[in-house]
Amino acid sequence: MTERTLLQTVVKAADDKRAEDILVLNMQGISMIADYFVICHGNSDKQVQAIAREIKEKVDELQFPVKRTEGFDEAKWILVDLGDVVVHIFHRDERSYYKLERLWGDAPIENVLSELNQ
Repeated sequence: MTERTLLQTVVKAADDKRAEDILVLNMQGISMIADYFVICHGNSDKQVQAIAREIKEKVDELQFPVKRTEGFDEAKWILVDLGDVVVHIFHRDERSYYKLERLWGDAPIENVLSELNQ
């Protein structure tokens, strides 16, 4: 499976659960943690958990291993580690507090959602 297929699967799963402001940052050459960060948010704890659950289910269907999931019970900032792709699912308030987009502002934005809508 290509990274692009994985990114598209993650973004579609998040969009299907009505995640807001889905952003894909290309971290290649910027961070050694991952090649891509997917950042999105939900408006309630239940929605944040539903987004994470949907991403995990869709990735499992592709038989792609989820290395680790953190923060699910608290549902304020759930991290889904897929190796070269790390997904950050925030509660709206936490996203505005941590502002990862600003922290990694030099990372190019990939427009994966528009690819899916073509």
